[in-house]
Amino acid sequence: MTSALRLLIVDDSKLMRQAIVNMFSDDDNIMMEEATNGLEALILLDKFKPDVVTLDINMPGLDGIGTLKRMMIVHPVPTVMLSSLTQEGAKITFDALRYGAVDFISKPSAMTEMSQAEQAEEIRGKVKYAAEVELGAIKYIRHEVLKDQGVSNVSEDQCRHIAVMGAAEGGYGALLKIIPQLRADSNSAYLISLHVASEFIDAFIGYLNVCSQVPIKRAVHNEVIKPGHCYISSGNDYMSVHYEAGAFILHISPAPFANRRGAIDMLLFSTAEAIGDQAIGVILSGLGEDGAEGLEEIMRVGGSAIVQDPHTCFCKEMAQVALQRCQIENVEADVDIGTTINKIIY
Repeated sequence: MTSALRLLIVDDSKLMRQAIVNMFSDDDNIMMEEATNGLEALILLDKFKPDVVTLDINMPGLDGIGTLKRMMIVHPVPTVMLSSLTQEGAKITFDALRYGAVDFISKPSAMTEMSQAEQAEEIRGKVKYAAEVELGAIKYIRHEVLKDQGVSNVSEDQCRHIAVMGAAEGGYGALLKIIPQLRADSNSAYLISLHVASEFIDAFIGYLNVCSQVPIKRAVHNEVIKPGHCYISSGNDYMSVHYEAGAFILHISPAPFANRRGAIDMLLFSTAEAIGDQAIGVILSGLGEDGAEGLEEIMRVGGSAIVQDPHTCFCKEMAQVALQRCQIENVEADVDIGTTINKIIY
């Protein structure tokens, strides 16, 4: 029999702590402890030794972000930010992921289309996913805020390489570790298909542009792909690469099947056709199998393939399916993928 999962619930609201306890009360394989503030949580890290933490942000004294920073330094634990403030697209949500949280979710609320049962199921699922993340993948990533953000140092007009990244659940955190490592003097372009709702892409781009060397923008239909730039598209769209009149061009169209993922495969296949063995394909955290077939095609034409080590993924399925289909040499923790891309390019 496996040992019980140890969950530490950190929230100054007794009502909210009890609500979370109730969500897991029918599971005999979970032990729970509660902390009312950040200082209590830090003490319980050593006493209770949790496998996973749910952490509120707005608490008196040491708030959630301050607690998270200290945890990542003295006692890293997979942490899900569970707060009314951690909404998708919010700056504080991206801050929490950069400081070491593995995922985020809003507190249960009646002000949502989801039922209470659906919200509880989502929280239970995220806690269990988080508990499986390897401790070595959890760290506080310090990025310098760049004064010359959004300026590429590349003089050439033509891309030598195109690096394509596909991500879904857990993808925000992985990309926050990868993109700031990419060099602005690269003669390569970076394309990202991210399975999140389209309305959150611009907020993520704005956040990344503060801490990244390469200028980052939303992908636009018929735009010429420039070296030293990064383009991001929602998985709700199909982004593809075409070589036309001596230039690499982006094509953007609505995904034909709203409930079926395929945007990452589409991007990988088109990149393989457009640039051949100078393509780099990267599969990151996410559910499902989008990207596995496209990565096979990248490898078939002689390009390079990288898969995030499943032990460092918030959701392992996309990486695991890619590894089952392809003989991948570069299986890397998310914190190392940026360095590997730079080595391939240079």
